Amino acid sequence: MLTTISRRLAIGLAAALVISTTALAQATNQVKFQTSLGDFAVEVYPDKAPKTVENFLQYVKDKQYNGTLFHRVIPGFMVQGGGYTQTMAEKPTREPIPLEAKNGLKNDRGTIAMARTSNPNSATAQFFVNVVDNNNLNAPSPDGHGYAVFGKVIAGMETIDKIRAVPTGRQDVPVTPILINSATLVK
Repeated sequence: MLTTISRRLAIGLAAALVISTTALAQATNQVKFQTSLGDFAVEVYPDKAPKTVENFLQYVKDKQYNGTLFHRVIPGFMVQGGGYTQTMAEKPTREPIPLEAKNGLKNDRGTIAMARTSNPNSATAQFFVNVVDNNNLNAPSPDGHGYAVFGKVIAGMETIDKIRAVPTGRQDVPVTPILINSATLVK
């Protein structure tokens, strides 16, 4: 009888550990951004874009995004950030990651994707949030590659809409800087 109780207790503890570990893993799939125009949160999808999510979350853990700007704002397109300091100096990055655009996720309003150059495998730290459905960015896009969506805004889309509405100057840079104060994992 004691063995049966011990076995049941061990099974119950193991199940609780699996549930709490799963909940913890899911919690780290969310990132909260605090900006000078308000907060927003994104959920990332490691099952769809594993290398992209790993890269993005490592930048969050390294505090790469803290003190950077939304440096490119195009109201009918997207808002881009994560690469420049308040003085418009480009921050150093790790090596680029391979493109994961053919993952079934679409560049729809509210999704977050990696910015890149014309080289499809050039994404590093910069990201953008689509403010409209951008079907032309889906794989295969006109350039044949597409842009890798890896998550979605789950709270604070009104902040993204505030950002997209700011006046911009040369090269779509906001006239008044929009600061990313912090990007942190939600626990």
